[in-house]
Amino acid sequence: MNPAPIRVVIAKPGLDGHDRGAKVVARALRDAGMEVIYTGLRQTPQQIAAAVVQEDARVLGMSILSGAHNQIFPEVLRLLKEQGADDVLVFAGGIIPDEDIPGLKAQGIREIFQPGTNTDDIVAFIRREIPN
Repeated sequence: MNPAPIRVVIAKPGLDGHDRGAKVVARALRDAGMEVIYTGLRQTPQQIAAAVVQEDARVLGMSILSGAHNQIFPEVLRLLKEQGADDVLVFAGGIIPDEDIPGLKAQGIREIFQPGTNTDDIVAFIRREIPN
């Protein structure tokens, strides 16, 4: 019997109107055998946390280009904790300055993938963190 696929929510928080990177990651994870739920553009932290809980996802990936990562990511983490989903593996990608990465990781973002990251690295990260 095969184990259940890893369920991943990919979200685009905030006012970003560009989602090519999120869609590339979603497709790569799906091609790697994961079950991927893509929330679409312009999601609020509340919508993202609700999707993770409703979909019983083990992983959340957020992509952001707007520069609002220091406000939005901590709010998503707070809402996940409030809803009892603080065991979800959270990673992020997009345009995030190097100097912001340590603070985001200290708050609970497990990994941050910057532009140009090979999607195989994201797949390997999830498989390492969520052994099936």
